[in-house]
Amino acid sequence: MYPHLMSKPLVFLILLLAVAQKPALAGAQNLQEAQSTSPTPSETSRPVSSSTRPATAATAVEPSSPATPQPIIVTAPPQPAPAWAWHDQVLWGAEIGLLVLGYAGVLLALRSLKYIQRQTDFGVAAAQAALQCANAALESSQAIVDSGRPWIVISVEPFLTVENGFKVMATNRGRTPARITAKADCAMIAPDETKLPATPDYTTGKSSTPFEPIILLPGESAGIRPFRRADVRQLCNSEEQIKRIERWEEKIYIYGSVTYRDLISPLDQPNHETHWCCWYVYGDKDALVISGPPEYNKHT
Repeated sequence: MYPHLMSKPLVFLILLLAVAQKPALAGAQNLQEAQSTSPTPSETSRPVSSSTRPATAATAVEPSSPATPQPIIVTAPPQPAPAWAWHDQVLWGAEIGLLVLGYAGVLLALRSLKYIQRQTDFGVAAAQAALQCANAALESSQAIVDSGRPWIVISVEPFLTVENGFKVMATNRGRTPARITAKADCAMIAPDETKLPATPDYTTGKSSTPFEPIILLPGESAGIRPFRRADVRQLCNSEEQIKRIERWEEKIYIYGSVTYRDLISPLDQPNHETHWCCWYVYGDKDALVISGPPEYNKHT
C-alpha cells in the first residue's frame, strides 16, 4: 500500500553509519590542522655568531664597541590532538540512540499501516457480504409476499342464454382473498388499436352499471362488464358507421381497470390494479377477444 516508505530503512542505515564515523573523522581533521600550523625545526631562528658576519668599517675602526644583542626565538613543540571529551561521547551516543529509535519507529509504523490496511480490507469485504445478504433476504421476503398475495386476472366468457353476448370476468388467481374496491369500464370506436389514446381515458363511453365492492376468494370469479350486439347500435352514431364496423374499417374496443387490495396485508399497503382491453369482433358469429396496446393491459 505504501511502496515509497519501504526504501527508508536503507536510508536510515546509511545515516547511522555516517554518524558512527563522525568522531573518528573529526579527530583526524584536528590532528592534521595542528600539524599544519606548527613550525618545522628548519624554521627556528638560530643565534648568529660574530664569525659569520662580514666585517664592517665600524668594527674595524671601533673594535672596543659592544656587540648588538640578537633576539632569541623559542619554538613551542607540536601540541597533541585534543582528547575526546566525555560530553562529546555522551552526545554521540545519544545521537546513535535516537537514530536507532527512529529506525525502529519507522519499522513499527510500516507494520501498523499494513495491519490497518488488512483490517480495512476485511471490514469492507464483510460490509459488502452483509449488504448482499440483506438484499437477498429482502428479495426473498418480497417473493414470499408476492406469491401469497391475490392476483386478479381478466378473462372473457360468453353468455349461455344470450346470443352474441359476452361478459368480462375478474378471477382471483392468488393465494389470499381480494377485495375489489373500484372498477372502470369504457367503450370506444377507433380504426385500430394504434389510434387509441396513449393513456386510457375512462371517461369516454363509461358504463352505467352500478358497482358494489366484491370479495373474491382464491379461485373465485365475478363479472365486471357485459357486452352484447344490441350495445353496438348505442355506440354508433349512424347506420354508415355500423356498416364500417361490419367491414372492420372501424373497431369497437372495450377497456377498463380493476382496483383491489389484499385482505391480509396492513392498511397502509398500496392498492393493486389490473388493466384490461378487448376487441368486439362483429361478424356472422361475434366474439370478444383480449386486445389493445400494453398500456391497456397491465397489472400492479
